[in-house]
Formats: sequence, C-alpha cells, structure tokens
Amino acid sequence: MEAQRLSDLALLRRVRDRIDREYQKPLDVEALARGVNMSAGHLSRQFKQAYGESPYGYLMTRRIERAMALLRRGDLNVTEVCFEVGCSSLGTFSTRFTELVGVPPSVYRREQAEATAGMAPCVAKRVTRPIRNREAQVTEPQLA
Repeated sequence: MEAQRLSDLALLRRVRDRIDREYQKPLDVEALARGVNMSAGHLSRQFKQAYGESPYGYLMTRRIERAMALLRRGDLNVTEVCFEVGCSSLGTFSTRFTELVGVPPSVYRREQAEATAGMAPCVAKRVTRPIRNREAQVTEPQLA
C-alpha cells in the first residue's frame, strides 16, 4: 500500500513538473493522465489530494503567475499576454486572472509596472505571487 502511494506521488510530481515546463502549451487533464498511465478522474483526485488543487487549477495558477510577470514588464498588452501564456480565450483569462489576483489584468498592468520597478525579478515574483481570493484570510490587527 505504501509502495503504491509513493509511486503515485512520483507520477504526480512528473505531472506537476510537466505543467511547470509546458504551461503555455495546450494541456488538458486527459493528456496529462495519459502521460502517466492514469485515468483522468484518478489523476484529478490524487493531484488535488496531494497539492490542494486540481491539475487545471494548478495549470491556470502557473499561467497567471507568468502573466503577472509579463504584465509588470509592460511591453505586451493584455491580449498578447493571454496568448503568450497559453490561454486561448481572453475572457476566460481575464476572469481567472481577476479571481486569483483580485484585479483585472489591465488594472494590474497599469498599477504593478511601477510598483515593482527596480526590484529584482526573483523578489518581485515572490511578493506578487497570487493568492486565491477565497483562500486569502482577512485578519483583524491584533491590539495589545
């Protein structure tokens, strides 16, 4: 039983690594599952259990992270960024971006290009990493 679990985790890491490498390519759960000889349903369940989100959710998070970097750079418009990161629908891209980041991509581009100016790219990526709005905890300040 433990050997099977470890084997499944290794396959899930391969899927996650493939998503990280090929995020701009058209990827779907069926293709990802075929790559590791699992059914799409089994892959989705196991991936969510291991990483806390579905393979599609993970893919979109990677795409949005990359889109954030491209938008901060400022030399591409929102439509160009959408297609550069592998999204085929501007509407879906904008909706997902807004869900994860909290503002539409056009607003993010306008506001964040200045906010991270002069910041090392590795630091900018860390401080601007998206947090899902539904997961972001609003905490009241502690008064001592």
